[in-house]
Amino acid sequence: MGTSERRTRHRASLRREILDAASRLFVEEGYQRVTMRRIAERIEYSPTTIYLHFKDKNELLSAVCEETFSQLAARLERLQRTSGTPLGYLREGLRTYVDFGLAHPNQYIVTFMNPSQGLGGAPFEHSIGSRAFDTLRQGVRACVENGDIQTPDADMTAQALWAAVHGVTSLLISTRGFPFAPQPVLIDHVIDTALAGLKAPAASARPTVQPQSKEWNHFE
Repeated sequence: MGTSERRTRHRASLRREILDAASRLFVEEGYQRVTMRRIAERIEYSPTTIYLHFKDKNELLSAVCEETFSQLAARLERLQRTSGTPLGYLREGLRTYVDFGLAHPNQYIVTFMNPSQGLGGAPFEHSIGSRAFDTLRQGVRACVENGDIQTPDADMTAQALWAAVHGVTSLLISTRGFPFAPQPVLIDHVIDTALAGLKAPAASARPTVQPQSKEWNHFE
């Protein structure tokens, strides 16, 4: 391995260490209380070393959030390419979201549960966050086009589904001691319940009516 490659690997490893330490400290002590010096102390480097990677704490927080969204978006996009039916993808995508949050609780808390001035006013459109949400929105639209679910507004439905999985994820991360049902059972039940309310009625379950009946025209 050449000198240049070793330096590149060391730089990437140090950046990873800084991001991990910042994620933990933002959760443990709160964004406002954490300083670059405090992060440097956690990883046993000088503050100057951190400034070689991030110009200030706001940029560091943005990097934590950006990375979290990017990893989640990549997983959802891979799932989108390999799933079978649109409804199957949508369900697996929602489950992947919850599993990701539980596997990365510090990053999830910083990104989704701790409002901070560090990201205040940042536009959502064209961000990595919008890329992650777009996969959910596309999943909903594919289900509508396939006749799996019915909704007057795909964007609103995507937001409602996100609210459901965000709710169970944040509760499982933050609420200790509550006698939750076994996690896999609870997660599946939340997702299945949310999707059940959106499913289009099966053809065999639709009422049989005369063609001229106006009362049931919306099923035609």
